[in-house]
Amino acid sequence: MEYVNTNRAQVPALGLGTYRLRGRTCTETVSQGLEIGYRHIDTAEYYENQTAIGQALADTAVSRDDLFITTKVWRTNLDYEETKRVARESRQKLGLEAIDLLLIHWPSRSVPIEETIEAMNELQAAGEVRHIGVSNFSVDQLANAREASETPICTNQVEYNPYTDQADLLEYCIDHDIMLTAYSPLAKGRVNDDDTLATIGDRYGKSPAQVTLRWLIQQQQVAAIPKASSRPHLQANLSIFDFELTDEEMTRIFDQQGGLIERVRSMLGL
Repeated sequence: MEYVNTNRAQVPALGLGTYRLRGRTCTETVSQGLEIGYRHIDTAEYYENQTAIGQALADTAVSRDDLFITTKVWRTNLDYEETKRVARESRQKLGLEAIDLLLIHWPSRSVPIEETIEAMNELQAAGEVRHIGVSNFSVDQLANAREASETPICTNQVEYNPYTDQADLLEYCIDHDIMLTAYSPLAKGRVNDDDTLATIGDRYGKSPAQVTLRWLIQQQQVAAIPKASSRPHLQANLSIFDFELTDEEMTRIFDQQGGLIERVRSMLGL
């Protein structure tokens, strides 16, 4: 496993996304993931699966010290008291003494960022949360969160894949030692029909999905959290640490994003 080191956090670069996984299926999927090597699990209040994940965490033989668990507070619950309530309920459902990373799931339309961040900072000070971050924030919104917080913002979790241009955000994250966590990294299966990714994958005996995940985690400050529910897909997504893309291959994938490619190349030293 490779790691992203950012703002005092060491985070497994590949995690397991759990959106739309619920109940027994969720518990079994997370249990299988832990068994074959996943150590970074991503969930959220909105997913309604924290209890199921908590069961998998309770059953696993993996040391708690080796796990990194992320959860999120939904945007309708971001006032001071609700943020604390949701975080504590999430911690209880997950069976954790402390949540590794607590995120604001989406920016609030009504609650000032300072109010939410104050609650999150207090949860950190109390030892209930280790790191905090955001999700689906623009560069300006991320800057406001940084300014409001007494502690570092660990990550901004956003949609990122070969067809989603996040150059501005990635540049900001690199400049400020913030991890960009990519959700929907496989573009809901679209990568599987991509000729460029298939051609690159043929060189390594890898699928387009595996090439995509390698492209993501090979970028500075980027982690990825693909969702999978079957053991073969779980294993395939994890099997990306035995090869490395060349600068030319990285660039060919970036080229699909169009206009900002020259700045991205320069930023990543390609």
